[in-house]
Amino acid sequence: MAQLSNDCFAFGGELMSIDAARALIRERLSPIAGTEVVPLIAADSRVLAEDVRAPLDLPPFDNSAVDGFAVRFADLKRDGNTRLPVLGRVAAGGSVPTPEESAAVRIFTGAPMPAGFDTVFMQEDVRLEEGRVLLPSGLKRGANRRLAGEDLPRGKRAVVAGTSLTPQHIGLLAALGIAAVPVRRRLRVAVFSTGDEIVSPGETLAAAKIYDANRFMLQALLRRLACEVTDLGILRDNRSTIAKALSAAAADHDLIITSGGVSTGEEDHVKAAVESAGGLAFWRLAIKPGRPVAMGIVNGTPFIGLPGNPVAVFVTFAHVARAVIAQLSGAAFEPPQAFAVRSAFAYRKKEGRREYVRVSLAAGEGGVEARKHPREGAGILTSLTESDGLVELPETVTRVEPGDTVGFLPYALVR
Repeated sequence: MAQLSNDCFAFGGELMSIDAARALIRERLSPIAGTEVVPLIAADSRVLAEDVRAPLDLPPFDNSAVDGFAVRFADLKRDGNTRLPVLGRVAAGGSVPTPEESAAVRIFTGAPMPAGFDTVFMQEDVRLEEGRVLLPSGLKRGANRRLAGEDLPRGKRAVVAGTSLTPQHIGLLAALGIAAVPVRRRLRVAVFSTGDEIVSPGETLAAAKIYDANRFMLQALLRRLACEVTDLGILRDNRSTIAKALSAAAADHDLIITSGGVSTGEEDHVKAAVESAGGLAFWRLAIKPGRPVAMGIVNGTPFIGLPGNPVAVFVTFAHVARAVIAQLSGAAFEPPQAFAVRSAFAYRKKEGRREYVRVSLAAGEGGVEARKHPREGAGILTSLTESDGLVELPETVTRVEPGDTVGFLPYALVR
């Protein structure tokens, strides 16, 4: 558990930018303690605890990149075609013939190059004539040969500590013969929703009640980040109850995340409960959707209070909570880089606030364009399922017109 003082986030501002919030997170939070060694097959999404260096050259030997005929470049004529006898055959994993005289060797993709042979002709570029092969001129020395260590030389760093491992990393480490890797232990995260109006899916939906989407969406997002999640259910709108639940969760978790109850209404008790059990770093961010986001400490454990509307939960998790999770997990975190696309919509916004607009991509006359979802409400869940990602509008932008270049963030980059 990350033990932090209640004032480690001390901040006197009223409204904070996303960049300032992320900077505060980087400065004040440290990775949780504890590592473990796990089998490579179980390491996907885990955070690498130590640099991994290549224990061997990759590939470990010179080999052919194609099916064809290996030759010594020195045996080729400078002008005109070359005819060489075919003496030997080598397949991937097979024994390697080494003809001493001028000759070609039939070779297949991945097969080791015979000693002294440095060039490979593709089989479709040559012609066989009674045990001899006709080789056209013009091929460069070393063509179609993969050198030992050209992918990764022995001793070079293969994967950097702090990397959240992906299937691509798993493949690279497997190619290096690495069967297990040291990783940070999983972050233990407590999640609960607040509100008298919500019930869990599967329960009877009484009048004036709604089903709790946020808690389930948050758990799915957290598990994608390799967190161990404790579902604490729904807490009713009572300050004392919420404060006790926060304190209990802080005792055996590394992070607490709630949704709802952090706005300014009379029934929004989470902010006050956190202040009574710890302290707040910030309460409101210059972001839309999702301005009421709370960050603080409860008995030494970091706390994130997300808004109550599900779209705001998704957006603020992507752009704020992920930074906290990465920092606590010891993972390298960089805000996702937006792709430039053409806007197919007009939009107005306030200066000084970063906004995220739900859009779908489509082919337009000028290339790929972003089309705004017709409904903007922060409670419209279908605006997430019926769109491809978010257009990010910086604080300095106040208007967007059709044809303008805007930054697009696919959902795959932010979830």
